[in-house]
Amino acid sequence: MSSRANPKVVVLMGGPSAERDVSLSTGRECAAALRVSGCDVIEVDAGEVTSAALAVQLQDIAPDAVFNALHGRWGEDGCIQGMLEWLRIPYTHSGVLASAITMDKQRTKEIYAANDLPFMHSVIAKRADVEAAHVLKPPYVVKPFNEGSSVGIYIVDEMANSPPKLADDMPDLVMVETYAPGRELTTAVMGDRALTVTDIVTDGWYDYAAKYEAGGSRHVIPAELPQEIFDACMAYALRAHQVLGCRGLSRTDFRWDESRGLDGLILLETNTQPGMTPTSLAPEQADKMGVSFPDLCRWLVEDASCDR
Repeated sequence: MSSRANPKVVVLMGGPSAERDVSLSTGRECAAALRVSGCDVIEVDAGEVTSAALAVQLQDIAPDAVFNALHGRWGEDGCIQGMLEWLRIPYTHSGVLASAITMDKQRTKEIYAANDLPFMHSVIAKRADVEAAHVLKPPYVVKPFNEGSSVGIYIVDEMANSPPKLADDMPDLVMVETYAPGRELTTAVMGDRALTVTDIVTDGWYDYAAKYEAGGSRHVIPAELPQEIFDACMAYALRAHQVLGCRGLSRTDFRWDESRGLDGLILLETNTQPGMTPTSLAPEQADKMGVSFPDLCRWLVEDASCDR
């Protein structure tokens, strides 16, 4: 991107996905931080215009870079990345291919498998089949295979006599995944380095409310873990970032079953557009490593590209 001291940056946020509210929060926080870092910032809600109108608007603004603060479908699955590539506008975070792959949880697992990264067995099944009978032996989890922020997750415990009844807005195809017990861990990668490990402590499932509501979870950073497990999280997150072709900032989430040692550590998913409020997991880790929130946002802008 341009090396201007005060680059013109569009913060693209909102959008039409199920994670619109999260994106608006992310976008406003990032816009404020970028202004502190010296950027000339224009906020654009991608959910208020058609895609064609958005393309025209971005061409008219002619920014030095787009800060992609969108979450969910259309914003982090390669769609907006493809538009920005076509417009030749540098943008933050991962490119088209990495975004598309990581948004599809099953295809992400195929990449994990090819690179010796541990994960839980899962299948893609028709929702009608999932509601008719147990597709996997309980306990298991049912979720969309292309959403984030724990949107639309059902946990079927081992004593369940019947399969789940899914909400009407669940897609026709869903992921059914063997339940992974244990602690919730996460590691962010910034460029070519893993930052640290966070232990996410909740009273129950780390769901949408636990992620975004005040007091929903407690973050222990750095996580108090055996060195072998801490080092494995760091190495696995960096490897996932690299083999998936991620750029900028990513975050890989883990479950760790303490009773099984290293064999109990598995990857849940890799997120190419992690939450970006100052208290979100990835910015928290960056701050712990000496990178302030404004500096992190400015680094992402300086890392922006439209070439991959």
